[in-house]
Amino acid sequence: MEEVLEVYQRLYDPRRPMVCMDELPQQLLVNVREPLPIEPGCPLREDYEYERKGVSNLFLFFEPLAGKRHIQVSERRTKVDWAHAMRHLADEVYPEADVIVVVMDNLNTHGPASFYEAFEPAEAQRLRARFEFHYTPKHGSWLNMAEIELSALVRSCLNRRIPDQATLHREVQAWVEERNQKAVRVDWRFTTNARMKLKRFYPKIHA
Repeated sequence: MEEVLEVYQRLYDPRRPMVCMDELPQQLLVNVREPLPIEPGCPLREDYEYERKGVSNLFLFFEPLAGKRHIQVSERRTKVDWAHAMRHLADEVYPEADVIVVVMDNLNTHGPASFYEAFEPAEAQRLRARFEFHYTPKHGSWLNMAEIELSALVRSCLNRRIPDQATLHREVQAWVEERNQKAVRVDWRFTTNARMKLKRFYPKIHA
């Protein structure tokens, strides 16, 4: 826990951007019956029945100190998909960075080994050198600021039926663009002082 909190207290450095990463599966749902149109004083009304068209995955990357986020939509959430999303982050989003500091949970797909499953060894090694990984502790994924961004995404963008991956991509990119223009940040107040609030979880050392 304290490792992640220490990372959050670092000063902004464009050569070493700190990025929080998380992912979210999204069901693709199609209306079986056309919803009733919106009328004054009456919201959109949908039939409870729908047709499931599969699941897409969202990789979300959030740079809290800059108020920037980036989302990639994929069909799956395998090690290879994660590795390609990270390469895009390194080469397209932060090509000028020396090292990208990444905070994420310790899912088995989230690690340098995934680079070697997706790419040739030389490319995997190049990507491995571009990142500095920090993992949230077990049962402590709430320490990842990307979870806050995903919550905002679900409430304001994904709270309706989305029929296909193309629509999903279009909707989330519009959401990303709006929040990036406003440079929306997180008011994070949980620091290493948390050891006082959570002292019951620390081992007691008796001299």
